[in-house]
Amino acid sequence: MKPLVQALSIGLFILIAASSVQASAYALDSQLDCKSTAHAFIAPLQENHTIETTPMRVESNSINAFKPTHGSHLTAFDFGVFAVVGFQKNDAIFRQGSGEPIADSAYGAVVIGGEEAVKQKVRAAGSDAVIHHVAPFITAIFCNQD
Repeated sequence: MKPLVQALSIGLFILIAASSVQASAYALDSQLDCKSTAHAFIAPLQENHTIETTPMRVESNSINAFKPTHGSHLTAFDFGVFAVVGFQKNDAIFRQGSGEPIADSAYGAVVIGGEEAVKQKVRAAGSDAVIHHVAPFITAIFCNQD
């Protein structure tokens, strides 16, 4: 009887852990329709403590890369999010890089997934975001507004 109780306890623990991860998942799909601004995309994620407030990297073109906070689970079109990126001119939540800014406002997400698979899901959802290969199985979904 004791092994059965232990097995049920372990199974229940795994079920609760799996459902809590699923419950904390936050999908960025609707924001990646490219009809927003970098501030409107990034600020709520920072306010909700879903991403770090300080960028982990600032590119020369002023793109700021923010990593998800510990325990947050961001997705974009069913792909796990490695980083959220953005820049908006004259906005204090973004740092300016050493070169010319990419645009007045640009934002997106870097996901774990192959370029073609990501492109298919993004287009199927009706987004015209730019899809850019970053590294093997790492792809950027990018909205650039000027």
